[in-house]
Order: sequence, then C-alpha cells, then structure tokens
Amino acid sequence: MDQTVYAAAGGSEGMFRLATAWHARVLADDVVGHAISHGYRPDHTERLAAYWAEALGGPPAYSGRYGDETSVVRVHSGNGPHEEMDRRAIACFDQAIADAGLATDDRLRKVLHDYFAWATTTTMARYHAAADDVPEGLPLPHWSWDGLVRG
Repeated sequence: MDQTVYAAAGGSEGMFRLATAWHARVLADDVVGHAISHGYRPDHTERLAAYWAEALGGPPAYSGRYGDETSVVRVHSGNGPHEEMDRRAIACFDQAIADAGLATDDRLRKVLHDYFAWATTTTMARYHAAADDVPEGLPLPHWSWDGLVRG
C-alpha cells in the first residue's frame, strides 16, 4: 500500500477525531481515567493527535512543536507496573477507532490497534521505577503497515 497509515486514517482530521474519541473513552473509564485524574494539559488532545500523526507517517508536527520521545516517555514513567491499566487503555483505543469512524477498514483498524498496543506496552511502560531513568534523545518511533519502522 503506497499510502501512509496517517493518510489512510484521514490525516490530521482523522488523528484529531481518534485522539478526541480516545480521550473521552479514557475519562469515562474508572481504571484508565485514574492516570489523568490529577489533571492534564488543555491542549492534550491536539498534542496527542500530533504525536500519533507523526508516529504513523504524518508530518513531524509533534517533535517540531512540542518535544521529543524522551519527554513523552517521561510523562508515562515512574508509576510502577500497570498491566490492567494498559489493557484497559488499549480497549479504550479500540473503541475510539470505531467512535472516530476508522473501523470500516479492517487493515487500518488492525494496524492502529497494533501500533497503540505496542506503544502502550513497550515504550510507554519501559521505565516503571522513575521518570529520571528515561534516557535523553529517544527518537519518536515510526509505524507503518508492516509495523515498527527500524532505522
């Protein structure tokens, strides 16, 4: 397939719909919602959409405007293991795919699920002990139709 995952998902509009739907699902979930119960940035949805867009083959808007992978991983680190929260976050994402109107294409739905599940259980869950353990200069991972793009 010539088209990026980002383009197949509707570009920036599709990413924003997905981020909006996921955010709503997370807020409604007792377990996952706990992660943001302390508050979140007012531009969280825009930042999340930009992050996913860049990771899925879109423009480098996240890293150009908001920060790098190190800063993202640090926000998600130092909270101890949280497998149940991860499972619920992935379930919220799967529901958000449908909410955002992106579940009609099985291949797109699967690659979005695979990306989010990988990111949630790998990069975002790597540093349980402390955010200070996250190394500087982590590259933002990129995902294609074939999975993780290796440098």
